[in-house]
Amino acid sequence: MSSRVQNIWLFACLILLCISCRQSSISSNPEIREKEEFIYDFDLDKIRERGYITALMDNSSTGLFIYRGKTMGYEYELLKRYSDELGVELKIDITQNLEEAFNKLNTGGGDIMAYNLTVTKERKKKIAFTHYHNQQHLVLIQRKPEGWRELKYHEIEAQLIRNPIDLIGKEVTVRPHSSYYDRLVNLSDEIGGDILITPGDSQMETEQLIRAVAVGEIDYTVAERNIALVNSTYYRNLDIKTAVSFPQQIAWGIRKNAPELLGSLNKWIEKMRKTADYYVIYDKYFKSSKASLARSRSKYSTMSGGDISPYDSLIKNAAEELGWDWRLLAAQIFQESKFDRRAKSWAGAIGLMQVLPRTAREYKVTRLTNPAQNIYAGKMHLLWLQKAWARDVDDPEERLKFVLASYNVGRGHVLDAVKLTAKYQKDPKKWEDVREFLLKKSYTKFFSDPVVEFGYCRGAEPVGYVDEVLEHFSNYKAIIGTDQQVATND
Repeated sequence: MSSRVQNIWLFACLILLCISCRQSSISSNPEIREKEEFIYDFDLDKIRERGYITALMDNSSTGLFIYRGKTMGYEYELLKRYSDELGVELKIDITQNLEEAFNKLNTGGGDIMAYNLTVTKERKKKIAFTHYHNQQHLVLIQRKPEGWRELKYHEIEAQLIRNPIDLIGKEVTVRPHSSYYDRLVNLSDEIGGDILITPGDSQMETEQLIRAVAVGEIDYTVAERNIALVNSTYYRNLDIKTAVSFPQQIAWGIRKNAPELLGSLNKWIEKMRKTADYYVIYDKYFKSSKASLARSRSKYSTMSGGDISPYDSLIKNAAEELGWDWRLLAAQIFQESKFDRRAKSWAGAIGLMQVLPRTAREYKVTRLTNPAQNIYAGKMHLLWLQKAWARDVDDPEERLKFVLASYNVGRGHVLDAVKLTAKYQKDPKKWEDVREFLLKKSYTKFFSDPVVEFGYCRGAEPVGYVDEVLEHFSNYKAIIGTDQQVATND
């Protein structure tokens, strides 16, 4: 062996030795191994202590969407019922990319993956699954032939794929990192030929791919039958009859190291599936085709338009003067009137912002059913409340809750609760402390206290009002992007 060859051989051995030592070091180093296997430790007890549970979701006709200001969706309605039973707030994180959602779940960015999520062996390596809440098989989404309305049934059938074998050589576009992709790989093996599986944009939802088939941008995609059924009501030129899988379990995903959360969810799902309420929710989104079609075509749906209401421009202008995020003011107006400009309360409040005639007169407003005048009066009253509370509450986030409660029940009742809070040696600048005494103002001991000026108050109403407005606001922020946002000032 020449000295040159010998040197090369020795150098190669040295490299292999270094690699071996490096691998040995990694495998024996508990800090490195722990980092590689890290899953955020946060089970049900900590969720309850924190006071909210975060759901990772997508903006879709079955997951979560806003329709005429109302938060809707099959997954959302189920989650809301679960969080209410736990006694915690439900927070939403819209994450379209599934791989990103898996990562967020395991690193603590969310507690539940609430998608139309198929249970697979590969996914079970990453996360734990709850009991399934329904079963679906995958179907091929394809376009009916041109002029299908004039064709006879057998003529249409002759131009559609009915046997999965006929997918050999066809291009099918699906979400990457999805169970659809894995299923098509397996199907290719089963039929003995290659399906040309094309991963779509990772940010595209399944429903966007279905639309792409309908408008002719792609030829085929795959989805669960329930999602396909909903979308076939929007796009009448789609065919969804060809099955490409056996029935599969649809469930929610959670971290593997959260056994108490898993047990709680499983118990709740089993109980929920035995109730009429569950089937009402399911039918609303998967079987009410006319209602689904109306929502999908509405300008005031985040599935198609993006506007919250017919009054968005007025709301944005008023919010800018208030220094508010416009979605916050929209959330308050939804809570007040559901965007009904003719709404009237038992107490005589009128219009979008439920302004009392005596309040309107202070701002020289005479037509409270006129949206512009009504929002003007409501805005002016909010400006007055903001200025009044600025003297007492420094923190703008805390102050907002005092302002909202005062708008609902009157500043006097909230001031009474502030005085009671101070008297009982709690913090009168913290809403959590003040709300306790606002609730207690319905008891004789408290509304007859010498520091109270405005007497009895059904405190549950303003407390609930604040919670509801902020919940709507949180949902609007999760779904409606920052490109439509008005800057917020203190």
